[in-house]
Amino acid sequence: MFTGIVEATGEVRAVEDTDDGRRLRIGTDFSGLEHGQSISVSGACLTVEESVDGEWFSVFLAEETMDRTFFDAVGEGDLVNLERAMPADGRFDGHIVQGHVDATASVEEIERVGEDWRFTFSLPADIGRYVVEKGSITVDGISLTVADRDEEAVAVAIIPTTYDVTTLSAKSVGDPVHLEVDVIAKYVERMV
Repeated sequence: MFTGIVEATGEVRAVEDTDDGRRLRIGTDFSGLEHGQSISVSGACLTVEESVDGEWFSVFLAEETMDRTFFDAVGEGDLVNLERAMPADGRFDGHIVQGHVDATASVEEIERVGEDWRFTFSLPADIGRYVVEKGSITVDGISLTVADRDEEAVAVAIIPTTYDVTTLSAKSVGDPVHLEVDVIAKYVERMV
């Protein structure tokens, strides 16, 4: 489980395509990453295959992951958001984030508002019912609060720290993003 509080960005250093999927080597100064650990890479929960402390780690993207994400378009030099799994005794600063990408959307609008930014993303119809104003949404692994939404788009306010620490500062209109809706909304729907 994750919180959506991005710890750092990492640079994709190598991409290897195989018959079974795709392998990424991602540069990071994280230490202590071990084989089998979960790590959020731009909002997708992936498994560390191998790592070199303070330098890089690698992950494998199976066909299911490739089908649900924009990782098929990721190349060397691209930046990704990184968050290690939350320890059981850790602080819970964001919201419940599983790292299960619900949809790939696109950046529709970026507007500077004083020191902040307002980002608008497309909202795929099949997940729209889980998104409510002032509720939580995860965009590329970032825990955000929904500022506004309509049937086709969702808007969020981005503070300078979030803009500086995440890949949002490198995004342009038309770029893809991963969306994960609040899992609690899914459970409520299932129970009702």
